Amino acid sequence: MDKARKFGFTTTILHSDRQKAIEHGSLHKPIHTAVAYGYKDARELAEVFQGKKPGYRYGRQGNPTVSALEDKITRMEDGLVTLCFSTGMAAIGALAQGLLRAGDHVVSSSFLFGNTNSLWQTVDLQGMPVSFVDPTDVANVERALQPNTRLVFVETIANPRTQVADLERIGALCRERGILYVVDNTMTSPYLFRPNAVGASLVINALTKSIAGHGNALGGSLTDTGLFDWTQFPNIATSYKRFPPQHWGIAQLRAKALRDFGGALGPEAAHHISVGAETMALRIERESANALALAKMLDADDRIAAVYYPGLPHHPQHAISTKLFRAYGGMLSFELKPGIDCFDYMNRLQIAVPASNLGDTRTLVIPVAHTIFHEMGPERRASMGIAESLIRVSVGIEDTEDLLEDFKQALG
Repeated sequence: MDKARKFGFTTTILHSDRQKAIEHGSLHKPIHTAVAYGYKDARELAEVFQGKKPGYRYGRQGNPTVSALEDKITRMEDGLVTLCFSTGMAAIGALAQGLLRAGDHVVSSSFLFGNTNSLWQTVDLQGMPVSFVDPTDVANVERALQPNTRLVFVETIANPRTQVADLERIGALCRERGILYVVDNTMTSPYLFRPNAVGASLVINALTKSIAGHGNALGGSLTDTGLFDWTQFPNIATSYKRFPPQHWGIAQLRAKALRDFGGALGPEAAHHISVGAETMALRIERESANALALAKMLDADDRIAAVYYPGLPHHPQHAISTKLFRAYGGMLSFELKPGIDCFDYMNRLQIAVPASNLGDTRTLVIPVAHTIFHEMGPERRASMGIAESLIRVSVGIEDTEDLLEDFKQALG
């Protein structure tokens, strides 16, 4: 490939591994299982450990197969550099472990994946207070800012009620105030949306979901877009300031969050994710088309109380979604009208599988209040608009007609 030429999304992913030297002409980066790396010259080993020369030290801090995936994700996000982790939650946890100190303040969306909500509550208890706000209006974020606010965290499309954050205006606010702006891009993926377009400093992706796409590997990533001025961030340790300023943040994260905390991605999982990513655009286009068709069908059925999907014109953030996203994604949720039991309904589905995951090739359904958000309790669920009958759907790539018929027949 001509490195000077700008290729399309899928072409770039397919040929990413071959942009660097690759063993024996392999089309994929091989799976490197070694944990330790030997050097003929002990001085070179010391220089690698000190960051004076490129190279690998120990499997927890880097691996050639993982590095190839990191390069691929950086290209997807049009970013500066990427770190991969064992899970998406490990990537989010890296923010607190690697960048925050006691007394720092975080502003987070209140519309969050359940485990992310739980993590921020833990961070709050550890002396880094977290303010939860409705991010669909930048004014709510601005009111929550404090002099010690270090980070603003939002998801693009909230799981499971599909609220869309006021992404552009929050980005402008964070840029004006010099605050780290972190965007979780999992629900949109780099194919549908690149958060650097709204000024994101760091981008989170749960690689398990749409990027890997087949439900066979766990992983997470954190991409530095290159847009944040790390010289203005007060928590960078002196030892990491020996690097160019644009790399200060990622250098500290690699050491404090990846090396010290140990949430490293294994090479086998990295390989599965890398191969799955090759068909991401094809899968997401199909999933998005299926989701839109299913949302429209459910929305027209009088046995359905509500449908939540950004592609529907009555969705509160339909306009912003249409402006920012290539399509509306493969996740929707809906509420059944009283008298229709959500468990009985799901048991009548013949294609959709009751399971907890997103972005799989298969359509998956889950009763939200009774499973992934059960631990929150009814009061917190109510504040997030999560009804007891809410069913989340991760729409797969099945034939559209089969999906529509399945969800229709299950209504009885």
